[in-house]
Amino acid sequence: MKFPPRGLYAITQTEGKAIAQVLAEVEAALQGGAAVVQYREKQPLDAARLARELLVVCHAYQVPLLINDSVELAAEIGADGVHLGRDDGDIAAARTALGSHAIIGVSCYNDVDRATRAERAGADYVAFGRFFASGSKPLAAPADIATLSLAKQTLNVPIVAIGGILPDNAGQLLAAGADLLAVIGGLFDAEPLPAARRFQALFQANGERHA
Repeated sequence: MKFPPRGLYAITQTEGKAIAQVLAEVEAALQGGAAVVQYREKQPLDAARLARELLVVCHAYQVPLLINDSVELAAEIGADGVHLGRDDGDIAAARTALGSHAIIGVSCYNDVDRATRAERAGADYVAFGRFFASGSKPLAAPADIATLSLAKQTLNVPIVAIGGILPDNAGQLLAAGADLLAVIGGLFDAEPLPAARRFQALFQANGERHA
């Protein structure tokens, strides 16, 4: 399964939620148009079981499931790929473990040079952020919106923006060069189906402006 060139990048919100609730919320986001899902679990209780069930739901909508941080879990459940942070190993090792068709994304924070190196090493996409105050990453260093514009001029892989993104502030990220918007709270703090549709409307409007 290929990484989408643009769209809503849903990241799971699992804290304090039963597996059934997480699955229902992710499916609602998919019904609303989410183009990719990342399973992010910082305190896993039954990570492999939930990841496997998420994979089934995502594939029912022909959407890829990526695993945050863990190449091992991605390999164990046959996920479509992995997202690597600064301390999660290198792209070559992930590619060896997951195969040539796996999707591999890399966090680049506010560093276009890091993104350029990741692209050269075979990353399928790069992610920048956080751009706004974020409940899930309150201590993450901020990124500049101007970084997106520079990245858009420099890179050929899709660019993901992350960090405190809501329908009210997302438009400026798309205008600056983001191809995908990675969202946790902006989707799952409320009702994910209508939230996803609001993001979809932004992508549609942005596409029409650049047509």
